[in-house]
Amino acid sequence: MAAEQNNPVYADLLNAYDEKLTHSGINGERVARRLYELSRIGYTEPGGVRRPGLSAEEKQAKALVKQWMEEAGLAVSEDGAGNVFGRLEGKKGSAKAIASGSHVDSVPNGGNFDGPLGVLSALEVAESWKETGYVPEKPYEVIIFTDEEGSRFNSGLTGSRAVTGDIPEAEMAQLRDYDGKMLEQVLLEYGSTLSGFKSAVRDLDELELFVEVHIEQGKRLEAAQQPVGIVSGIAGPAWLEMEWTGQAGHAGNTPMTGRKDPLAAAAALIQRIPDIPGEVSDTAVATVGKLEVAPNGINVIPEKVIMHADIRDIQEETRDRLLERIIAEAEEVAAGRGIRLDIKQNTRIMPVPIGGELQASLARSLESFGIEPTYIPSGAGHDAMILGRHLPVAMLFVRSRDGISHNPKEWSSLNDCVLGIHVLKDFIEKRMDS
Repeated sequence: MAAEQNNPVYADLLNAYDEKLTHSGINGERVARRLYELSRIGYTEPGGVRRPGLSAEEKQAKALVKQWMEEAGLAVSEDGAGNVFGRLEGKKGSAKAIASGSHVDSVPNGGNFDGPLGVLSALEVAESWKETGYVPEKPYEVIIFTDEEGSRFNSGLTGSRAVTGDIPEAEMAQLRDYDGKMLEQVLLEYGSTLSGFKSAVRDLDELELFVEVHIEQGKRLEAAQQPVGIVSGIAGPAWLEMEWTGQAGHAGNTPMTGRKDPLAAAAALIQRIPDIPGEVSDTAVATVGKLEVAPNGINVIPEKVIMHADIRDIQEETRDRLLERIIAEAEEVAAGRGIRLDIKQNTRIMPVPIGGELQASLARSLESFGIEPTYIPSGAGHDAMILGRHLPVAMLFVRSRDGISHNPKEWSSLNDCVLGIHVLKDFIEKRMDS
């Protein structure tokens, strides 16, 4: 009861809703009510949610959506990784399916739109067809992927990687959650098994296309004053671990001349990094997010610094060129200061560009609703990124207030959410006829 009293999601969504957007079988009030009902599962007092992957809360949220899927006339199934599929057969039963969806798990104390909006948008398309009597030419699937955020195992996109077979056996054997439980134990508690998880690999030839709706997690649509935008590509991260080794010494007695200070060297590189991505690509980014300093004493010149850099772009060629530039800059700085530098690459994920024809098709759907196409690279990873290694994918971003995400203040207006669903529906229907 306390959660309901303190949870204003439903009323706030409807407060400024334009009822004219409820048409063609798409119902804004239904979307608001479902966002609210999901927001009650794993509710946190600041107004956010906590639904870790493969938790009781994630399972409860999936069970609720499964009920809505069945009411919409979808045939519902769940695989051994906890991924949920709601399928509507088309007139051409042998045709490849068009799929849409996202996830319902969250980061700790996350928001109410990241993930659920994509699931409910995909489901609302099916609801609209039920209300209008539309029968698609091809099969249609609504998908809920397990543990996209990775808050359970500190390694996300678990469900989509299980479907594509992109989780190596060695990784499965090593995965531990925040309580130290192995993946096998977590699956047993969830109601599955490790062998069931392994059997979640799917024949992706059954799918023609996957399209995901997501909040933007940025401010470009706000700046452009547009409610919905087109994702031009999903950036693939490359993570560098740089170990700078110098010579420790007394902070007071060691002259400045001749010091071998690895922290000063790392800082020199950090100062250069913000200027480098723009010289390579207008979609590239680079971030130093973590430093480990030893011995980490206030009056001691450091002996060693370990620096972690995250480097991303939506094209592999420019991402790798940026990677090489930063490595070259690091080596130059280290050599100039007499510092030993050891570099390891810990992560290297292929970016997923969105096909030009799919972007053009999304643009036509946007324009049919009077929305000017805005093209946005996604710096964050999504389930569409994993599927995009194996089949065509497309993505729509919905405007996010102040660009906030992974936070209880995460918010997209109901008007923008419903416009995103209309665009998704139009796009999918056109693909059904192609």
